[in-house]
Amino acid sequence: MIKVENVKKKFVTYNNKKEKEEFYANNGITFEANDGEIIGILGPNGAGKTTLLRMVAGILEPTEGTVTFDKLNYKENEIEIKQNIAYLSGNTKLYDTLSTYELLKMCADIYGVSKENAEKRIKELSKVLNMDSFLYNKIANLSTGQTQRVNIARCLVHDPKYYILDEATTGLDIISSQIILDFIKQEKQKGKTILYSTHYMEEAENICDRVIMINKGVVINSGTPEKIKADTNTTNLRDAFFAMIGGVSNEE
Repeated sequence: MIKVENVKKKFVTYNNKKEKEEFYANNGITFEANDGEIIGILGPNGAGKTTLLRMVAGILEPTEGTVTFDKLNYKENEIEIKQNIAYLSGNTKLYDTLSTYELLKMCADIYGVSKENAEKRIKELSKVLNMDSFLYNKIANLSTGQTQRVNIARCLVHDPKYYILDEATTGLDIISSQIILDFIKQEKQKGKTILYSTHYMEEAENICDRVIMINKGVVINSGTPEKIKADTNTTNLRDAFFAMIGGVSNEE
């Protein structure tokens, strides 16, 4: 279980007059994600989704609040937690001079996966993510969708328990997107705990058990997609979101 309690993240900026300004990218976010559950973190660009996931992944430290994994915290158990996390960032760059296989083997070595288990895991990931046809091709020669599948595979080569996936299908064609979504569903059946950030409401409705809707750094609703649609008297999560924020804002 991942437990996020009253998490806040404050940033300090300076305006044109060099005056200090403070703002909260996340302000008092609380939720739980259970084993074998996909939790959608939903909201528009700039809502605070990526900041939240970076805190959960241990990349950023919360200004306030706590994040625990099966009651373990980062302060006392950082290495153990990070060894069991898959964190996919939307802007990760890969070594494009390596082949898909070489990159996955390198990542397996970094995580201390034995040679035998690494070969088995790479073969498994290659099959379920449909990478067999380009497993030995250089990453520089892959399509956007193929590269994203490699990116996901390198996060998972050590067979972690917790998945933290930030905009996993952004910019992908329908086939690559579906391969990734089907894979995530399969991993859920294995008992993985999955946080899935997206601004594609239809996608979240398809795969998420529960969703956390965020706008301007705060949670505006949470629950199953069916509950949220019932709360707002709408038929889809996109309309539900707009109903909660009062329509499309000129600021968005």
